[in-house]
Amino acid sequence: MYIRKNIKPFEKKVWLATPTMHGEEIKFVEEAYNTNWMSTVGENINEVEKLAAAQAGVKYAVGLCNCTSALHLCCKFAGERLYGKPMIGHGALEGKKVFCSDMTFDATLNPVVYEGGIPVFIDTEADSWNMDPVALEKAFEIYPDVKLVVSAELYGFPGRMDLIKQICEKHGALLIEDAAEAMGATLNGRPCGSFGDYSAVSYNGNKIITGSSGGCLLTNDLEVANKARKWSTQARENAPWYQHEEVGYNYRMSNVIAGVIRGQYPHLEEHIRDKKEIYERYEKGLKGLPIKMNPITPNTNPNYWLSCLIIDEKAMCKQVRSDSEALYIPETGKSCPTEILEAIFSINAEGRPIWKPMHMQPMYRNHDVIGRNGTLRAKTNAYIAGSVDDIGADIFQRGLCLPSDNKMTKEEQDIIIELIRRCFE
Repeated sequence: MYIRKNIKPFEKKVWLATPTMHGEEIKFVEEAYNTNWMSTVGENINEVEKLAAAQAGVKYAVGLCNCTSALHLCCKFAGERLYGKPMIGHGALEGKKVFCSDMTFDATLNPVVYEGGIPVFIDTEADSWNMDPVALEKAFEIYPDVKLVVSAELYGFPGRMDLIKQICEKHGALLIEDAAEAMGATLNGRPCGSFGDYSAVSYNGNKIITGSSGGCLLTNDLEVANKARKWSTQARENAPWYQHEEVGYNYRMSNVIAGVIRGQYPHLEEHIRDKKEIYERYEKGLKGLPIKMNPITPNTNPNYWLSCLIIDEKAMCKQVRSDSEALYIPETGKSCPTEILEAIFSINAEGRPIWKPMHMQPMYRNHDVIGRNGTLRAKTNAYIAGSVDDIGADIFQRGLCLPSDNKMTKEEQDIIIELIRRCFE
């Protein structure tokens, strides 16, 4: 159906976000190879930990195999600090409710479940697309005994993590900050990753800088950093044989992957600049359409990792989604995420729906989600925009992620912009 739009598909695919390599990375990888430090120890890991801590404005960073493992250890630390060391076979959060971001990737809260916790979802703030501090305060009124909050920063655009931290302190709760998507972004001049009692960043293949995989746990507590290193190497005790007194994990970062990350760090600000230019070109090129770009919270500097848009409610054509399919009815002057994404795919480019809120996921539909006005529950996956006070579901219904690769040319982006404009004709 997009042949009528007279836009020729790209010969080379335009991706959502891919690694941007510069050459220095291979030097450090070769250093690991030539010195034979090919395991989970080596100079590259040491340097990445220094770079990560300095960038985030914390004292210590622990290099791990991915951000999910970092978040898992954050949950384990928080649970043991709050509730004591669990029995073998039980998680550190066993049976305890934990307040979690609702509109996020499931890696934010899967570690809560690994440790036996019960996620209670906090609705999204329309003005930031992140955890709503007002809803969080309401959640503490409903569940005053909760002592842990896990909050993510979405698409590299910080919300009010400062207020969330204040609310946690007011209620005697710990904060885990999932800064996987927000490395290099700041709030009130303070780096994302520095607000949590425990925090995590990601070097996944599509992040602002990458090692193909990898992550870091961030902390100001030396004891936590040392324990994370121990836990991440199977919790081996200081003995001449393999002595184990607690459960450990194979979570340590590879010195080879650390070489790639080490070579990427000098280019962080360059990548942020390029991503910002992409966002601003979309903003300018789509001006006049019934859409808005990702909101920028006052006193923040995003890293602009993914440029997204949301369609005005009155400009939405009819759209319905099941767990695996989406249908829509084209309407003149209107569009929807499904139509725009189909159009983008048709010219050999990649977009993505907004993260589907966790309380709408099949495995979590019986869990509470707390909004500004109290407890909400997803009634149906086929959500109709505006039907209930459920901000995350509404953003999911009307929003999408645009091709944001910083190797996309201006000419390619102009074609994508023109294609989106035609979807509203």
